[in-house]
Amino acid sequence: MKKPGKNQTKSRIVSAAWQLFYQYGYDNTTIDDIVEASNTSKGSFYHYFESKDALMGSLSYLFDEKYEELMETLDPELDPLQKLVRMNQELFLMIENTVSVTLLSQLFATQLVTKGEKHLLEPDRTYYRLLRQIAIEGQQEGVFRGDLSVNDIMRAYAMFERGMMYDWCLASGNYSLMQYSQQMLPMFLEGLCRS
Repeated sequence: MKKPGKNQTKSRIVSAAWQLFYQYGYDNTTIDDIVEASNTSKGSFYHYFESKDALMGSLSYLFDEKYEELMETLDPELDPLQKLVRMNQELFLMIENTVSVTLLSQLFATQLVTKGEKHLLEPDRTYYRLLRQIAIEGQQEGVFRGDLSVNDIMRAYAMFERGMMYDWCLASGNYSLMQYSQQMLPMFLEGLCRS
C-alpha cells in the first residue's frame, strides 16, 4: 500500500521521469516535462532533486516500487528459491520493458562516481528487506548452507543481479536479460544451497 503525502509526490516525480527518459531519452527530457507528467510543481521537483542529473540515482526507487507490489502478491507457498527466481524475473522483465540500456549504464556510472548516497546499496530499500526476509526463511527451512549468514546470502544475490545488469549494459543489451538470467540463476542458487 502506498504511503500518502511526501513519498507519493517523490514517487510520482521518479516514475514520470523514468517513463519520459525511456520514451524520449534522457537528453531530450526537460525538468518541465517531468513536472508536467508527474502533475507536480518545480518547487516539489527541487525539494527532492537538485537537478535532472540527481534523478539518475533514483532508478532504485522505481525498482523498489516493483518490489512493493511483489511483496503484496508473492505466493507465500513458494519456497525461498522460487521466491528469489520470481523476484529476479519481475525485476529483469521490468528493466527490459521500461529501462533502456543507456539509462541503466548511466545509473551504474553515477553510482560509481558519486560521493554521496549510493541508492543501489541503501540497506533500508524494499529490495533488501525482501531479500532479508527470504534469506531468513531459507536459513530456517534449511534450504541455504549453514556456513553462510543471512547477510552473506543477501550480498551474494544482490551482486549476482548487479553483475547480470552490468554485463547486459556492456553488451549493449544485445540479448534478453531475463532469458539469460533464467539460464544462469539456477547455477548461482545451487552454490547457496545445502548439498
